[in-house]
Amino acid sequence: MELRHPELSPRERALREGPAPRLRAVAASLLARGGRLHDRGYRWLTSGPRSLYGLAMTRILLGVVGLGVLLTNFGGRHYSFGTASSWNGELAEPTSDFPRIWLFSAFRATAESPALFTALYLSAIVAALMVTVGLVTRPAIAVHLVLWVSLIETNDSLSDQSDNAYRIFLVLLLLTRCADRWSLDTRLRDARPGRTESLDWLVDTVHNLALIALVFQVCAIYVAGGFYKLAGEAWQHGYAAYLPLQTAQFGTWPVLSELVTAWGPGVAVATWGSILVQIYFPFLLLRRRTRAVGLVAIMTFHGSIGLLMGIPWFSLAMIAVDAVFIRDSTYQALSERVGRSLRPRVETPPAARPESELIDA
Repeated sequence: MELRHPELSPRERALREGPAPRLRAVAASLLARGGRLHDRGYRWLTSGPRSLYGLAMTRILLGVVGLGVLLTNFGGRHYSFGTASSWNGELAEPTSDFPRIWLFSAFRATAESPALFTALYLSAIVAALMVTVGLVTRPAIAVHLVLWVSLIETNDSLSDQSDNAYRIFLVLLLLTRCADRWSLDTRLRDARPGRTESLDWLVDTVHNLALIALVFQVCAIYVAGGFYKLAGEAWQHGYAAYLPLQTAQFGTWPVLSELVTAWGPGVAVATWGSILVQIYFPFLLLRRRTRAVGLVAIMTFHGSIGLLMGIPWFSLAMIAVDAVFIRDSTYQALSERVGRSLRPRVETPPAARPESELIDA
């Protein structure tokens, strides 16, 4: 007689087999998911340059920042960086190591000659203008970066962390294809159809890696700044936004400062809201709807401190990098709309009436 063993339930079968099959299944699932992520990441890096319009906007705005700083300081260039600044001793003994490096020593070497210093200063303005319009873009960015560091480090007491961020942005921008859109380089290349540029996977990969580094850098600035604020008592109690606006250094518009800080709950919302926006900004970028909210919030934050605290160039530099989070399709739609609005309208004449109708009339 044949003995039949009773069928085991799935739970009993799993208990008898032990945890090994389940672990193998979980490991296989994780490996498969990791493989899919690897393939998607590899295709994203090598299949083409990303955020060309966003990086073009970043290039334009960073060029405007460089132009703005140089032009607004042109009248006091000798007092701030040239021969009239020798009273602080930095021309003789620099506190920064950069002026001791030959690559960044041009402004220090010409500081005692107002004519040479002014000529070099004008060269820096021309380089910033070339970056803005996208003319010979990569060499222009490199020259602008070298002259910028050379100028700022001539008087280290006038520099701050915003200058460091600006340099990092320029270094990363140098590795991207930021002149492929909205630049004179593109117009000149299109005017010579016989010349083609090789777009291999290495160029695209370097571009996309620089874009990732740029995104990481700006997110790190926001998150680190948000957590740093959390350690301050004024930020914890919600009145930190009030304090700088009551000082002579940052209270640029006293009447406006009094107006925006007159309502206590509004000051608390601005104080705590800035912390929340900075800390959660990277997470707001993960979804399309929250990305729009995060971009509006962070640009409002920069616009407010740029206007109220009198630091427009730092605010514009951060907004410039935030531009990469806007999709290229959005820039294209906006560009087409602006192009249609600027294009002159050609009115078509009314159609001529047939000769038979004229005779009948």
